[in-house]
Amino acid sequence: MEKETRKKDKGIFREYFELFAETAVFVFFVMTFVVQAFQIPTGSMEPTLLVGDFLLVNKLAYTRAGLPLEGAILPRKPIERGNIVVFKYPKDLTKDFVKRVIALEGEKVEVKDKQVLVNDKPLDEAYKVHIDSHVNSKNDFYNYEDVIRDNYGPVTVPAGHCFVMGDNRDNSMDSRYWGFVPMTSIKGRPWVIYFSYKAERDAWQKTGFRDRLKKIVSFIPKARWGRMLRIVN
Repeated sequence: MEKETRKKDKGIFREYFELFAETAVFVFFVMTFVVQAFQIPTGSMEPTLLVGDFLLVNKLAYTRAGLPLEGAILPRKPIERGNIVVFKYPKDLTKDFVKRVIALEGEKVEVKDKQVLVNDKPLDEAYKVHIDSHVNSKNDFYNYEDVIRDNYGPVTVPAGHCFVMGDNRDNSMDSRYWGFVPMTSIKGRPWVIYFSYKAERDAWQKTGFRDRLKKIVSFIPKARWGRMLRIVN
């Protein structure tokens, strides 16, 4: 009787272990090849994405299919103007940035008095905001970085690259400042906001134990429930 009980216990343990192992492998596969968790640390994409938004990034959105059957089962879309993308920061490949695609390879992009032009045509951008009404002109006495915020280019996007900008135009370090993004550096497309809370502007820089504890404690009372499970576009 005891032997039968032991065998039964071992069988149950084995079933739970196999279930755990299979689940772990599945989660590892999904997090490695399908989705990536991403947190918005700065306000460069406001009001579309807010500081404290936690996203799931679709890593399969723009990757090329290795086999014809794979492309039929999981169709990919070409990157288009207006897409929001997560990519490796060209100046530091260990960091991920999120911006909106403004111009594609071969296109001419220019900013005149805050208005973006692509191939000499004004771009209609309902998603963008300007927090500073003042326009920095090339004729005024500003440093280069101040001027290109509002007046930039024209430049032509080289082959295999794209030009990206943040929706919060007056508070975004983007292609105006550090250049084009290689298409091969694009990791995916933000898919859904799975959690959001009202974080401090510099929360991403606070990594001490007390700071982390404070973040955990403030998650619930500062949660933005209305943003959760919101599709990003």
